[in-house]
Amino acid sequence: MTAIAVLPANDATNGWNRILPPRAPQPPLHGEQRADWAVVGAGYAGLAAARRLAENRPQDRIVLLEAHEVGENASARNSGFAIDLPHNVGSSLLELEGSHRFMRLSRAAIDYLDRAVKAAGIDCQWSRRGKYHTAVSEQGRKRVLEPFARELDALGEPYRWLDSAALRKEIGTPYYHAAVYTPGGMLMNPAALTRGLAASLPANVTLCEHSPVLRLAHDNGVRLETAQGSLYAPKLILCTNGFAEAFGYFHRQLLVFAAFASLTRPLTPVECAALGGEDDWGVTPANAFAGCTMRYTQDHRILIRQHIDYRPDFRVGSAHYAAVRRDHERAFRARFPMLAYVTLDHCWAGFVTLSRNSAPGFGRVASDVYAAVCCNATGVTKSTIGGLLAADMACGADNPLIADMQSLGQPQRLPPPPFLGLGVHLRSRWELWRNRAER
Repeated sequence: MTAIAVLPANDATNGWNRILPPRAPQPPLHGEQRADWAVVGAGYAGLAAARRLAENRPQDRIVLLEAHEVGENASARNSGFAIDLPHNVGSSLLELEGSHRFMRLSRAAIDYLDRAVKAAGIDCQWSRRGKYHTAVSEQGRKRVLEPFARELDALGEPYRWLDSAALRKEIGTPYYHAAVYTPGGMLMNPAALTRGLAASLPANVTLCEHSPVLRLAHDNGVRLETAQGSLYAPKLILCTNGFAEAFGYFHRQLLVFAAFASLTRPLTPVECAALGGEDDWGVTPANAFAGCTMRYTQDHRILIRQHIDYRPDFRVGSAHYAAVRRDHERAFRARFPMLAYVTLDHCWAGFVTLSRNSAPGFGRVASDVYAAVCCNATGVTKSTIGGLLAADMACGADNPLIADMQSLGQPQRLPPPPFLGLGVHLRSRWELWRNRAER
């Protein structure tokens, strides 16, 4: 039996969730229960896996366990982008084919979510507004945006170039040097999306919240023990992202970072007029470690995401939150001097899981366990498609996208501590220094 020694902690700081109406969580797992399928983790991967299992096996019982609450987990704490394109791609035929696979997987996920949002009437500000990939400096334009545009040409993908003046007309700030706009991605409130997906689960799926798994045993199937109950199922789909290692899988293969975000109060009509630009937009930076990801939402809030820390313990202290909030205040004032009286009302962290080679943790990892973890910072799309395909694989369904997912490989082995931590910190400092012009 494997004891789960690392559990998620909910600090109740997620601004995306705080601005939504209160929600009553589903009851925790209680007593001894049996199901045909167990799914652990009710983020994008777990919700997708449970829904697809229900579609594939409508007579089966599926139990979905969530350690805390839907709307507070990592899936609900991201910046609210469903991205259909790789940020930066290479020029070889092999790399271009890899980009085509990425797009097939991402667009299949977006199409699936689009159908789910429309079918259930999920109110999550779901909109196909694309994104602006931005550079603060001339260096960023030459190093990142120009190669990105060339590869979009090679892929036959539409895009628009915007200089500083044209970009200001669309997003309001004069801060950026240039941008490449691509139209295919979606924007949303991720907490509202995950809550809506959970609320519209098929009838043969039981969601149990506040049910962290404390022990896992393999006995001609799996037995999962929580504080108040236990669940036996012949098959398990593990959708716990960076926590997969605590369950005994992907040992020394996953890197866990905390990505920090802040969200303003709603702008007043006068402030909206001072900002100008479009009513709904999203910005991704030329360099994710140094730059700012930003959103302007349909309810007239601005999100700033900047600052990424290596956090293998999944914990962030209050003093660090205070320092991050100050950094976000400075970034916000630099970009939006016309909004001098706008406050940042929420600041939070979301844990992102990466692999050394950007490969997902996907597929059959034991005779009775399948995994869909490690989304490599594109969680809305990669986690959704990972959960769908893990369910199809577990059911023996014929889906050609499984081969696309498998072609991405498996996470590479990482150096042992303390060399790993030292190497990650040095690489992070180098990225910040090398791309300091993009802050």
